[in-house]
Amino acid sequence: MALHESAMEELGLALRWVRRGTAQTGAGAVAQAPAALEAVTDSTALRAEVVAPVRSLAQESAHGSAQGATYRAGQTDHGAVQGRDAPQHAEGDGASGDGAPAARFTQSTRPAPAEPSTSTSTPTPSASAPPEDDFAWFDDLPAQPPTEARMVPAERAEPSVETLDWDVLAERVAACERCRLCEKRTNTVFGVGDRNADWMLIGEAPGENEDRLGEPFVGQAGKLLDNMLGSLALARDTNVYIANVIKCRPPGNRNPEPDEVARCEPYLQRQVALVKPKLIVALGRFAAQSLLKTDASISSLRGRVHTYEGVPVIVTYHPAYLLRSLPDKAKAWTDLCLARDTWLQAGGAGAAAS
Repeated sequence: MALHESAMEELGLALRWVRRGTAQTGAGAVAQAPAALEAVTDSTALRAEVVAPVRSLAQESAHGSAQGATYRAGQTDHGAVQGRDAPQHAEGDGASGDGAPAARFTQSTRPAPAEPSTSTSTPTPSASAPPEDDFAWFDDLPAQPPTEARMVPAERAEPSVETLDWDVLAERVAACERCRLCEKRTNTVFGVGDRNADWMLIGEAPGENEDRLGEPFVGQAGKLLDNMLGSLALARDTNVYIANVIKCRPPGNRNPEPDEVARCEPYLQRQVALVKPKLIVALGRFAAQSLLKTDASISSLRGRVHTYEGVPVIVTYHPAYLLRSLPDKAKAWTDLCLARDTWLQAGGAGAAAS
């Protein structure tokens, strides 16, 4: 054993390696010191910083007085723990509280792998060693969850559209924001006419005049529709109810998007359920395709009886189209005659006789 290792063992300053959370005292600590010191002092940098001061201490101990011998004897049992647990000074102090350079030694060394100890002494927890299961990193977690994660009381659910009466349904449509058409509208177009009518006419969507006035089929197209109804002894407010698939005007009078139709259709379904018509006339290609859930052309849908929500449906041209294509008015008249026959078969004879 080298001189400096022997001196460190005698002084109780040999490096001690303990299991995290425990400390050893007495003979167990001293027994492990030589092996630990030998592992640590293999480093050239540590030799210059640690071994030189230890050699100096060894020389002093060889020529020391009886008081020095007594000091060494007292340090044999407690020096190992004191070297580990003594208060450390700032770099440059070079001395511990009792005059030995224990603080500098403790700061400058790295522990080597521990060897099994044969000591029978009971390990005691070290005051400065952290526990084996250290959860200190959880200290940075916030005391409360973020605001976004907090539970927000759910808003009271609105009644289903299927349960609404006429007045509440009209209010729901007027305040509807279920699609982006609400951003550009002037008015919603709910519908007009006899709410107990046998005939129900359904168009595509409001146009510019309808958006401004809040009523379906106004302007020139509306006047033509009134003339068509008059030819059947019907009127807008007499046994006829008029509505649209879409309640808000699409920008630029474009065709409504499928998602806009899907969001608005429950209102129309409720209107049909409240009116309980005996016949529905779909005005125009878009209205017919939306009601019948098909991509078929209007020419292929005309001349036949379809159904929507259990109600017979007759398909004909939109009045606005007839204003641009006068020859098709005769075809529209044929469609209206088919509608009248279908209505009579559905039990509308009593109204026709009156």
